[in-house]
Amino acid sequence: MPTGSFKVRGALYALHAEMTKRQIVEVVASSTGNHGAAVAHAAKLLNVSAKIFLPINANPTKKARIRACGAEIVEHGKDITEAFEGAREYAQRSGGFLLDDATNRDVPAGTATIAVEIIEQLPDVKEIWVPVGDSALIRGIASVAKRLRPEVRVVGIQAERAPAYYLSWKQGFAVPTDTCDTIADGLATRTPIEENVAAIRELVDDVRLVTEDQMLRAIEHLLVKEHVVAEPAGAAATAAWLSDSTATPSGPIVLVVTGSNIAKPILRHALMSGEKISRGINRKSRLLMSVPDGVLTLTLPLVAPTGTAVLISEIETTVNFAGTPLKLTWLAPVRLVPRILTIVPT
Repeated sequence: MPTGSFKVRGALYALHAEMTKRQIVEVVASSTGNHGAAVAHAAKLLNVSAKIFLPINANPTKKARIRACGAEIVEHGKDITEAFEGAREYAQRSGGFLLDDATNRDVPAGTATIAVEIIEQLPDVKEIWVPVGDSALIRGIASVAKRLRPEVRVVGIQAERAPAYYLSWKQGFAVPTDTCDTIADGLATRTPIEENVAAIRELVDDVRLVTEDQMLRAIEHLLVKEHVVAEPAGAAATAAWLSDSTATPSGPIVLVVTGSNIAKPILRHALMSGEKISRGINRKSRLLMSVPDGVLTLTLPLVAPTGTAVLISEIETTVNFAGTPLKLTWLAPVRLVPRILTIVPT
């Protein structure tokens, strides 16, 4: 993935297709980041200038990718809906080609190649779980998957805090939301398009929601267990699978990881939070209090979740007790700390 996400497939195909019909001097796009980087990359390859409209305070990692491709960035509005309005108004004034991945008919043809590759490499696949933002990805994957293997189930995943397409899929018509405030900026859509809703209603078997915490845990799981870097939107399908305790697959299930452009604060949050130590078996940790005449050892209960590993860090501090400095040292269960002393499997 030259831009860190799947989006380049659709953007490159759509821009090239338009260039076969007419001369393109400038391509314009709105994005939360990944589509913008894809358009910028495609424009650079095809020797076209690009202007990308991003919401204010967009993901800095994605902004850096866009700049690295030589595109001009315009920050406009609080979310993708307002950024799109800015891009559309500019394209109308300038005559630039507005490449909107939610409405362009060629973009899903590019993303559909993912389904072709999945079925070629895993012919007995039973289900494909796909993150859903503006729906171009799942429309492309589902259209080809259903044509090649009609029995394959396609499941869409949206963020609980950006559920516009989930609500629309259930209701059967476009249901906009007032906000889409989620860490998964790639899923942050609040104004579904009626035509797209009709397509996913026809092609998609189920749509599910994931919470912010579930995506954070999935990011950690993918990095630690699978050695895969994923942003929140990219980890959404994995989050849904990990949180589904009732899943009984009858065959292979594909969880599509769509992007790796994660902002450093979110990655840090995911690794520091980890799985909450809330259930499981009792372990023992020791509180060592160093005093002038010896060491006093206290035993405290430590709860560790079944089937996980707990990272242990040594923490030291000094307190003043009756005029005497006391050095306190203890082992604290955490998921990730600057200095890891012990890994305790359970």
